[in-house]
Amino acid sequence: MQPIYKTIYTSLLASLLLIPALAQAGVHEYSLDNGMKILVKEDHRAPVVVSQVWYKVGASDEYGGITGVSHVLEHMMFKGTKRHPAGEFSRIIAENGGRENAFTGKDYTAYFQQLEKSRLHVSMQMEADRMRHLLLPPEEFAKELKVVMEERRLRTDDNPQALTYEQFMATAFVNSPYHQPIIGWMDDLKNLTVDDLRVWYQRYYAPNNATLVVVGDVEPMEVLRMARRYFGGLKPSVLKPSKPRTEFRQRGIRRIEVKAPAQLPFLSMGYKVPVINTAKQAWEPYALEVLAGVLDGGNASRLSRQLVRKQELASSVGAGYNPGSRYGELFIIEASPANGKTVKQLEKAINKQILRLHNKPVSARELERVKAQVLAAKVYQQDSVFYQAMELGMLETTGVGWRTGEQYEEKIRQITAEQVQAVARKYLVEDGLTIAQLVPVKDNGELRK
Repeated sequence: MQPIYKTIYTSLLASLLLIPALAQAGVHEYSLDNGMKILVKEDHRAPVVVSQVWYKVGASDEYGGITGVSHVLEHMMFKGTKRHPAGEFSRIIAENGGRENAFTGKDYTAYFQQLEKSRLHVSMQMEADRMRHLLLPPEEFAKELKVVMEERRLRTDDNPQALTYEQFMATAFVNSPYHQPIIGWMDDLKNLTVDDLRVWYQRYYAPNNATLVVVGDVEPMEVLRMARRYFGGLKPSVLKPSKPRTEFRQRGIRRIEVKAPAQLPFLSMGYKVPVINTAKQAWEPYALEVLAGVLDGGNASRLSRQLVRKQELASSVGAGYNPGSRYGELFIIEASPANGKTVKQLEKAINKQILRLHNKPVSARELERVKAQVLAAKVYQQDSVFYQAMELGMLETTGVGWRTGEQYEEKIRQITAEQVQAVARKYLVEDGLTIAQLVPVKDNGELRK
C-alpha cells in the first residue's frame, strides 16, 4: 500500500461507517393520475432546489434513418410554445437567478433547472408547458439541425479519440441499440425532417413517460401540490413496450484500426458485460464495479502503478463500467502509450494484468482499500444536490429503479475477492473483447511516425 493510503485508509473506512444524514435522507415517491412519476428528496443545507424532468427516450430507442432525433429534439425544446416563444424559457430562468440546460443519453433525455427554492414554480410551469405544447417551427428546425451537424463535426468527426470511440462502439455492438451514436450518423441528420421530430415528440414527451425529480430545500407535499397544479392536466400518450434488442453472443475478438489526423495513438479495449438490468446473478455488476476500482482506483491502482509508473509503458490508462444502463454494456480499458512505446506493447501489458486477475484473487487488504475508494466516491457525490437528482432520475429512467441506489453501499460491501476473480474470469475474455486502435496520420493521410 502506498504511503498516502497508509495515512488516510483508517479514517476513510471509519467515515464510511457514518454515512452523512444527507445520503440517508428518504425519497418520497408519488404518481399523478396521468401516469407521471414524482420523486422528491429533501436537502435543507442551502435554500436552493434542483428540478429535473426525465423522459424515457434516448438514442437506444432510435432506429436506422432517424438516429440523432432525440438529441435534435432536445435542442428544439428551447424553441418555443405559444405561451413562451423561442428564447423565453432561458430568459425567464436567468431573470429568476437560475441556470438551466438539458442532455441526451443512450437511454434518456433530461431537462433541468437550479433555482432559489421559492422559484420552483417557475421551473414547473414552463416544463409543463413544453411537455405537450411545443411548436416545432420548420425554420427553427432547419437552423438547429445545422447546429447539431456542426456539433457532430467538431466533437466527433474532427476529434480523433471521439471518432475512434464511435467506431469502437459500432463494432462492439451489432444488434444492440448501443451500436449507434447519441448524436446520430451524419447521413441520418442530413435527411431528418421536422415531421420525424413531431412524431417522436408526440409519442414520448408525455407525463406517463416522464419522471419529475426535485431535490433541495423543499417540503415534499408542497412539491406534490405544485406538480398536480402544473402537470396534472396534461394528457398521456399511448406507449407501446419496446421490443427486446439483446446483443447476440460474440464469438471472438473484434479488432479495428481508425486512421485519423492525430499526434498520438490510442487504445480502447471493451469486454461485453451485464448490467443491473440484465445480470442473471445480481451480485455480478457490483463485483464488476469493484474490479474497475482494482484496475483504475487512483494512483495505487494496478494499471496506474504497473503501466504508468513502474514499466513506463503508458502516459495515461483507465478502466470504467456503467452498471446502470438499460442494456448490456462494455467494461472499457483505455490507454495511450508513453513516448517511444507502442500500442502493441501496451495491449500486451494490459492483458498480463487481466491474466493476473484470472489467476489470483485480490488480497484482503487491496479489496478493502478499493471498496473504501468506491464507496467514498459515492458518498462524496452526495454533497451535490444536482448529483442526488441525477442519480435518482437516471436509475428510475433506465428501469433500474431509484431504490436500487439505496442498496449500493451494502452490495459493494458484500463483494468478495472470489467474486471479483469470478467476473474477471467470466467476462474479461477474448470471446467478448473488441479492440480499437487510433492510428495517427498526417493531414495528407500519411502515417505519422
